[in-house]
Amino acid sequence: MCLAVPGRVLHTAEVDGVPMAEVDFGGVRKEVCLQYVPDAVSGEYVIVHVGFAIQRLDEISARATLADFERLGLLEEEFGDGLEAAAAQQSPKEGTDR
Repeated sequence: MCLAVPGRVLHTAEVDGVPMAEVDFGGVRKEVCLQYVPDAVSGEYVIVHVGFAIQRLDEISARATLADFERLGLLEEEFGDGLEAAAAQQSPKEGTDR
């Protein structure tokens, strides 16, 4: 299945005349084309489908959608091993204080 997934823009840049961004999807980071929403800025949420940001989205809606997708297992289906690797990087290391 190919979903349109909300993610948070981390930073933007122009690459060969094309607006691009690094977008965070709950720990999984991907390069995304901003051609359809070139005015998106760092900190905003966008909906991404097949590598293209297609719409801006408010944070509350983005977080609710991500939570629903996660609960339904759709994020794992969409990002596979990338989601597991991101979760492993975010979890505290054994033997350290929390």
